[in-house]
Amino acid sequence: MKIVTWNINGIRTFKGGIKSALDSLGADIVCVQETKVTRDLLDERTAIVDGYNSYFSYSRGRSGYSGVATYCRDSSTPFAAEEGLSGLLTNHEGAVGCYGDLSEFSNEELQLLDNEGRAVITQHKIMCQGEEKTVTVINVYCPRADPEKPERKQFKLHFYKLLQSRAETILKEGSHVIVLGDVNTSHRPIDHCDPSDIDDFGENPGRKWLNSFLHSSEQEDDHSEKQSDEEFELLNPNQKGKFVDTFRYFHPTRHNAFTCWSTLTGARQTNYGTRIDYIFGDRQLAKEQFVAADIMPEMEGSDHCPVWGKLSCSVLPCSKPPPLCTRYLPEFAGKQQKLSRFLVKVDQKSVQPAQMKVLPGSQEEEERRENLNPFGAEKKTLAPNGKKRLTSDFSAPKGKKTKTVNSSLKPQGNLLSFFKPKVGNVKQCDKALEEVTSSHSVPKVSPNSDLGSVGALKAEGTEVIYPGSSQLCTSSTTVEMDNLVQTKHLTPRGNGGHSEVKNGASVFWKSVLQGPPRPPRCKAHGEPCVLRTVKKEGPNMGKQFFVCCRPQGHPSNPEARCNFFHWVEKEK
Repeated sequence: MKIVTWNINGIRTFKGGIKSALDSLGADIVCVQETKVTRDLLDERTAIVDGYNSYFSYSRGRSGYSGVATYCRDSSTPFAAEEGLSGLLTNHEGAVGCYGDLSEFSNEELQLLDNEGRAVITQHKIMCQGEEKTVTVINVYCPRADPEKPERKQFKLHFYKLLQSRAETILKEGSHVIVLGDVNTSHRPIDHCDPSDIDDFGENPGRKWLNSFLHSSEQEDDHSEKQSDEEFELLNPNQKGKFVDTFRYFHPTRHNAFTCWSTLTGARQTNYGTRIDYIFGDRQLAKEQFVAADIMPEMEGSDHCPVWGKLSCSVLPCSKPPPLCTRYLPEFAGKQQKLSRFLVKVDQKSVQPAQMKVLPGSQEEEERRENLNPFGAEKKTLAPNGKKRLTSDFSAPKGKKTKTVNSSLKPQGNLLSFFKPKVGNVKQCDKALEEVTSSHSVPKVSPNSDLGSVGALKAEGTEVIYPGSSQLCTSSTTVEMDNLVQTKHLTPRGNGGHSEVKNGASVFWKSVLQGPPRPPRCKAHGEPCVLRTVKKEGPNMGKQFFVCCRPQGHPSNPEARCNFFHWVEKEK
């Protein structure tokens, strides 16, 4: 049995499709976090994957936020599934149950903790050394503690407490338990790229919770074989962790084993990250059934990488998925159409002729015939007075105006065609001009003849347009029909005047559109810096600065970013 957890940072990021991504992991159970999809945005291609059955939890307050999903191969179908940790979102049979004592939380707190779509629980039957047992997989996406929002720190701790209460209650009821996902806390200094840069690393509340939740190797050494778990907990009340970090169980001293990197600073290139994605198994399961566990940093597509664990036991599939399975949702089971179905263009060829028929004489039929053939159905008949009149096969209802369509109108062409002079209009203007010329008895003027006063106009820097020219019909000129002379002001001829105007316009636009400032070079590498903008709320929000263009890394790494920093000064 192989199980995988992966924060995918948006389920739509899989360019090759969700099925190819699942198949590439080669796991029986794949738990993903931060799907960023709500139920109204969940499409059938993502929800119904051939060879798998899926279970989703969605955020109920924000779209494109949080969300987790568990994909199980058909050969690993669970017999129970549930959304959330509190049980408030469960109103169907096939739930996991075992909620424990939740008196520490109010109903409002429990509702808020589950409304962000951060947990899906599936329960499976497994075969271990010829004995059938149960394992419960809790897929979680723990909240992030925003330093600028103190209430989120408290929210994160409450989520940890609820998760621990539910996991330990299920374990106490006799089922093995696996807790996996993005926990959003690096446990030890070895799990962080630069722990010395963090003040009071061990005093972090999330790390303190992990210390109480996990059973360390030091605790295992203190736990003698003759002591039962209950006796050990009574003698060591501060060392009662019931779960094991499976990666550290197999790799206790491996350094630089990270699962998350900042994409803004390109920290993955220098492996400057943290390990915050885990697979926790209860102590007995970890010791007896887990045979390997590791990370997959070579898998790209997200700011996290997958984490996998392998067990020696095999999964016994259930014959029918539990009711939470997405294939039972009305929009995917054929009982209810989604709104997106009405916005998709339907191929008319696929529509059967029987479906195209409508009742005779209906309003739909009349409008269709009017719009498609407004005059084709007309017939010539004689009126009572002997005159000819037009009649059609159908008559419009009284009191309503019939739709008429001008048969001379043609479909609109390209928009650019309206800005080009039409040949027909030019000929019409020429003809009109000849009529006006003959009525005024104005002599014809040729380009080679003496222009008199007209030549004076040309000498003053104007261009003379002779009668009969097509330019008389353009919108950029004016015609003096009384004198039959058209003038258009021109710039001085010659390259000199044209270049002066062009250079002047260039200087003007450069003064208006200055563009980004020229980047300086960092002192350590001598390379052009990159421009950044402060997005954090505070007095510097919106200000720009230059930093080294290399990816973020440890200060001892010569290939990493140097400490060059320069504010962009505003021009006065």
